[in-house]
Amino acid sequence: MTEIHLTGRAASPGLAIGPVTVLTAAIESRRVPGDPAEEAAALKAAIEAATAELAELVEAQRGDAADILKFQVAMLEDDALAEGAFDAIEAGTAADQAWCAALDAEIAGYRSAEDEYFRARVADLVDIRDRVLMRLNGADTSAAIAGGSIVAGEDISPSAFLAADWTRGGAIVLAAGSSASHVAMLARARGAPMVVGLGPLSWDGRPPALALVDGDAGTVIFDPEPETRRLFEQRMSAASVARAIADADRVKPALTADGRRITVLLNIAAPDDLKGLDPAICDGIGLVRTEFLFEASQGLPDEETQVAVYRRILDWADGRPVTIRTLDAGGDKPIAGLTIDGENNPFLGVRGIRLALSRPEVFRLQLRALARAAVHGALKVMLPMVAVPSELERARELLEEEIAALETKGIACARPPLGIMVEVPAAALCAGDFDAAFYSIGSNDLTQYTMAAARDIGAVADLNDTANPAVLALIARTVEAGRARGVEVSLCGDAAADTRLTKALLATGLTTLSVSPVAVARLKATIATVSP
Repeated sequence: MTEIHLTGRAASPGLAIGPVTVLTAAIESRRVPGDPAEEAAALKAAIEAATAELAELVEAQRGDAADILKFQVAMLEDDALAEGAFDAIEAGTAADQAWCAALDAEIAGYRSAEDEYFRARVADLVDIRDRVLMRLNGADTSAAIAGGSIVAGEDISPSAFLAADWTRGGAIVLAAGSSASHVAMLARARGAPMVVGLGPLSWDGRPPALALVDGDAGTVIFDPEPETRRLFEQRMSAASVARAIADADRVKPALTADGRRITVLLNIAAPDDLKGLDPAICDGIGLVRTEFLFEASQGLPDEETQVAVYRRILDWADGRPVTIRTLDAGGDKPIAGLTIDGENNPFLGVRGIRLALSRPEVFRLQLRALARAAVHGALKVMLPMVAVPSELERARELLEEEIAALETKGIACARPPLGIMVEVPAAALCAGDFDAAFYSIGSNDLTQYTMAAARDIGAVADLNDTANPAVLALIARTVEAGRARGVEVSLCGDAAADTRLTKALLATGLTTLSVSPVAVARLKATIATVSP
């Protein structure tokens, strides 16, 4: 076959070569209508098996990956989702056809919804539909994606991505998709190259055997000629050498070409993220997501559990600053028994600090645990989704009350610096009005809210761009407010790890970036090339 060159949008950096695995667009029906009671029992068993399968995946994940899968588990556990399917089965329809029809109708409703949040959930519904169908029809999903393969298709679900072994290499190339989607975020965190927006992948019945993927340039070559492959492998070898040098240098300070010192911090979702890491690779931890403590299966964490976890992280940091974000639930991160069900637009509803202040008994306990842990290291507390100064002030009052109560009881505690995440445009525009000890810019939500474009919707993916002048202007304005007040400003969103943005971000005046551990070496190497 003649080699095929396609150009799309870079979603996750890196180079990869491997055999092509084509994701099927649909699952064939293989069942025939049987006794309605048996069909209903079969669908019930398939839903339970799919739920258990997802729950098992959740146990192996942390942070955003776990949140995505928990959302799908919650949908499957909602009896209303399958109600139409069971009605159709009772009328004589085969279980798989009834389920597919019911979910397709639900998907169509979500896809046509005016609310951006619901349109963004289409991928989750498709994932749920296909997972149950595969269980219902006896398909084996465990080996769907072989390690080291180039996965090609229209799109890929979060659970399919998470079920694959990316430690063996491989890449993702999609006809549609978004560079700001959940899967793209997961790919970047795991170092898997990804290209989206390639357009129709038509093989004329003969899928390609091999592909070369350039996740930096957003290009893919299917069935390359021998010389094309040889040159690409040379590039991969050179990139591997450069990566080895960067890895060796990641314990060194991050310096620009003209010698400016840039602080590089880590984003982590749980203490396990720090296993095997040398603290010398970073200047501290810029974001600890505490949502992992509030998993529904474990119930709300008690004070001692929280103190112990925070201490583990502080001990690892060995005196370096550690910024712990208070519970950031709501939006696309529901927590059973804590967040509000049925909000029309959860992204604009009760989430982050709003939820914390509405559940003071939960918030106070976390603040108390943080104050106790602060005795053991340079702990800083960060509040998510702050929009107005009164939210910060109310949180400060609660913190002071809990510290006073601890001191009255003779329990050792300390008063940690209290800062805010800047992810709401209102906070960025008026950052100077907040009496915060520090600012940390959450580029994901700041971009989404500024551009009115969700990260999970391919049709608006080009708009969800941190490099847009409006977003960069808000970042620069926040940096200026921090400079005027003499407090630190960092950026801990996805944009910090996107080396295509490094120069633009530093040009705003930022001197502190926080990224996942896997991104540290690449970021430091890129910083070294930046000059005024």
